[in-house]
Amino acid sequence: MAGLMQKLDMRQGQSLVMTPQLQQAIKLLQLSNIELAEFVEGELERNPLLERDERESSTESLREEGEGEPRELELASPSADASDSLDADSDMLHGDDSKSDLSGVEAAPGEAMGASSQWSSPGSGGGSGSVSEDYDAIANSSRDISLSEHLHEQLATATADPVDKMIGAHLIDLTDDDGYMRADLDEVASQLGVERARIERVLQLTQTFDPAGVMARDLTECLALQLKEKDRLDPAMAALLDNLDRLARHDYAALKSLCGVDSEDLDDMIAEIRDLTPKPGLAFSSDTTRAVEPDVFIRQSPDGAWQVELNTDTLPRVLVNNTYFNEIV
Repeated sequence: MAGLMQKLDMRQGQSLVMTPQLQQAIKLLQLSNIELAEFVEGELERNPLLERDERESSTESLREEGEGEPRELELASPSADASDSLDADSDMLHGDDSKSDLSGVEAAPGEAMGASSQWSSPGSGGGSGSVSEDYDAIANSSRDISLSEHLHEQLATATADPVDKMIGAHLIDLTDDDGYMRADLDEVASQLGVERARIERVLQLTQTFDPAGVMARDLTECLALQLKEKDRLDPAMAALLDNLDRLARHDYAALKSLCGVDSEDLDDMIAEIRDLTPKPGLAFSSDTTRAVEPDVFIRQSPDGAWQVELNTDTLPRVLVNNTYFNEIV
């Protein structure tokens, strides 16, 4: 029987050791860009040595600001100048109560100017001749759907002609979140292959949809549609709408002459205008389409091979706070 003995052997070998760093790397490689961003956010909260790259934050801020703007349309979409013009026209009618008296013209203004010195909230300017609780409830519930969906539902029952429905659907798709349709009708007619007169006829039909003032091409037309809904678009009111610039300058003497009314009637007319809604589409939720950012790009190289590249623009960027690191080392 052989005896037991001890001996020392040396061997060379390789083995894979799952270090914490390697385990984390494998975990991160399985994450999508969204999941990776969530992981980084958690690490930024837990680890005081990490901080976000400020250049990335500024880029994200610019991207978020762009998402809130109306999407570009294939035809003549609302330009920045048009939007600025609408905001300026809306603001100019607010006026300053301290400057909006008619004293020095003929008589002091009534209480209507002070009572209606601001625009009404979205949804309060259409439907019926007065603002009721029932209409406010409808306006509140309308936030659950988008303006486009609301208009398409009305178009489905407004006409049975398939061509008119096609035109109406196209015009609705060109309407921005404020409720304005600023596309050039000649371009619409050219693209759809129909006469401009038919485009205008369908547009007039869609302008009768709820909310009142929707699908107008400018502020004046928007206010006129709302007043027409209330049966208040008489010649005097039409003349006032055609001279909103004079109203902004508080040129009440000229307005009285152009409208053929006295100070009291002009006071009431201005109060009616300020009770309208300059942006009827804001009563509904926005359905602006946001661009989808890919995680990777797949490109074909000149030799015919396919290359896969990560979209680094969507990856979070993290820096180490060297100042804090040097203090604790």
